[in-house]
Amino acid sequence: MVAALQPKRWAEASRGKCLFSTVLTTSFDCEREGTLLPYLSACLDHIHNLQLEFEPSREPSRRAATELLTALAGRTPGLRSLRLECRGEKPLFDAGRDILDAVHAICWAASALHHLDLRRLPFTLDDALVLQAARGCPELRSLFLDNCTLVGSVRPDSVLELLEACPRLRALGLHLASLSGAVLQVLAAPGRAPFALLALRCACPEDARAPPLPEEAWAAVRRRHPGLAVELELEPELPAESVRRVLQPAVPVATLRLSLSGDTVGPVCFAARHYGATLRALEVRAAASAELDAALELLAARCAGLREVHCFCVVRPSVLHAFRAHCSRLRSYTLKLTREPHPWLPTPVA
Repeated sequence: MVAALQPKRWAEASRGKCLFSTVLTTSFDCEREGTLLPYLSACLDHIHNLQLEFEPSREPSRRAATELLTALAGRTPGLRSLRLECRGEKPLFDAGRDILDAVHAICWAASALHHLDLRRLPFTLDDALVLQAARGCPELRSLFLDNCTLVGSVRPDSVLELLEACPRLRALGLHLASLSGAVLQVLAAPGRAPFALLALRCACPEDARAPPLPEEAWAAVRRRHPGLAVELELEPELPAESVRRVLQPAVPVATLRLSLSGDTVGPVCFAARHYGATLRALEVRAAASAELDAALELLAARCAGLREVHCFCVVRPSVLHAFRAHCSRLRSYTLKLTREPHPWLPTPVA
C-alpha cells in the first residue's frame, strides 16, 4: 500500500488493526507535504514492516520522511523491519544528519527490530549508528550497511560489539574495511547461531587499504557455517593489488559484481577456478575484448550452478552458447551480441 497516495485507506486499515506489512512511499507532491502524517498517526502502532522511500534533494519529501521516522521512534512496539531508500540525487556535501538522527532514534526505541537495511542511503554510516543498533536492537537478524558512500567510517571494533550484542544476527552487509580477522573469528565461534549471508562492498579508499584477511579465518567460518553465502562487490576505486587480496579461494562467493577500472579478465578467471561450487550470480561491467569472452566461457564451463549472469558489454555468440549449454539452472542473463540502446534488460530463461 502506498501511503502517499492513499492516506484515508491507511486510517481505515489502522482502525481495523490489520497493518502487519506495509510499504510506504513519501515522495509525494509538494502541495500534499502536510497531508500524510496526520492520517498515519493512528497507524504507527500497527506498522510492523516499513519500506520508506524519499528524495533527499526535495525538501518536502525529506521533511516528511524525517517526521515520520521521528514519530515512529516514539511508538515502535511492533516494528520488525525497516528499509530506507533514497531516490534521485542527494545535495552536494549533504551528511544526512536529519535522517541519520531519526534512524538513531529508531534504533534506540525499537528493541524488537529484526531487520535494518540502509544500503540505499547515500550518507556516511558511522560507529555511533552501529553501536546504537547493538545496544538498542538485540534481536537483530540482519543489518545492511554496505551503501554507496565513498567514505568508510565503521571500524571492525564496532562490528565486534554488534556481533556480541546480537547473537541471532545471520545476515550482515559491510564495507571491506569494517571486516577483520577478529570479526571472522567471532563468526566462527562454536556457539554462534547459523550465519547465512555476508555482503561486502569494496568501493572506498579505506577498503583499498584494508589489510588482507587470513585465509584460515575464512576457512574456519566456512566450516562453522557451511551454508554461508558471500556477496562481493568490487568497484573502480579498488586497485589490482587490493583485488588480489580480496579474492581468496576459501571465501564462499555466491554473488560477484565486478566494476573495476583495471583488469577484469583475471578476477573472472579466478572465480572460474575457485568458486565453481558456490557462485550463483555474476555481474561484469568492463570493456569488450576477446580475452574477456574467453574468461566468461571458462567460467560458464566451471560454474554450472549459476542462476544469473549479467555482462554489460557486447560478447561473442560463443559466450551466450556456453552459458546456455553448461548452466542448466540459469534463470536470467544479460549477454548482448550487438550494441543496443540502454538500459539493457535481462532475458529470462523459460
